[in-house]
Amino acid sequence: WQSSHMRLTILGSSGSVPAPGNPASGYLVSSPGAPSLLMDMGPGVLAHLQEIQDPTDTHVVFSHLHTDHCADFASLMVWRRFHPTAAAPGRNLCFGPTDTPNRLGRLSSDDPEGVDDMEDTFAFSPWVSEQPELIDKFTVTPYRVIHPIQAYALRVEEHGSGATLAYSGDSAYTDALIETARGVDVFLCEATWGETCEGKIPGMHICGQDAGMIAAAAGVKKLIVTHIPPWADKDATLAAAARYYDGPIELGVPGMQIDI
Repeated sequence: WQSSHMRLTILGSSGSVPAPGNPASGYLVSSPGAPSLLMDMGPGVLAHLQEIQDPTDTHVVFSHLHTDHCADFASLMVWRRFHPTAAAPGRNLCFGPTDTPNRLGRLSSDDPEGVDDMEDTFAFSPWVSEQPELIDKFTVTPYRVIHPIQAYALRVEEHGSGATLAYSGDSAYTDALIETARGVDVFLCEATWGETCEGKIPGMHICGQDAGMIAAAAGVKKLIVTHIPPWADKDATLAAAARYYDGPIELGVPGMQIDI
């Protein structure tokens, strides 16, 4: 593509579990002439990635390590190591919470008590909150957010164009989400609780209402609502966001491509 320097492709956007026709969380950020950046890799994401590009030509970053955001990583390791004609030619970068090598290494270890070492195919570094990381053509800055396990929202900037994208990951309401998204071109924000957070478990997720309030407070140019479970009302969730944010809002669906 000629008119843009950063493209977001939604590989999967279903919240908490995969849905028919919609893998769990997986978001591909790409820019011409460099490896892509894959943000999260829930169940079903690798299959969709194969339809878009060579699965080995991407760096991988994780917002957090709940299964719906990382389970397909073990399958990517198989592809990268053992594909008979298209195995990974070298190492890519992987960033995530501190315990990423241990948690994901247990998924792909042959030994029930063992940990598979990813260092042959990925160079891993842990996130440090608010410390920017240079990943090829992108700078990614993690912001620690509120979730039952270590979790980060991610701010991505493409160097050549200055295009910006923020991804909430999974989080309860926190001012850190406003900081992550401040002034971005596109804000990819979860709304797991659906229309409202009323009566929901605290310290876990946000709802459409919160997504709209955060987008408005951050002054984002476009809001994409995502991570809605199959059992939630998507139309009501979008309508709740629109009561607080008057900019453009879309529902994140698999196959969606946004040039930024």
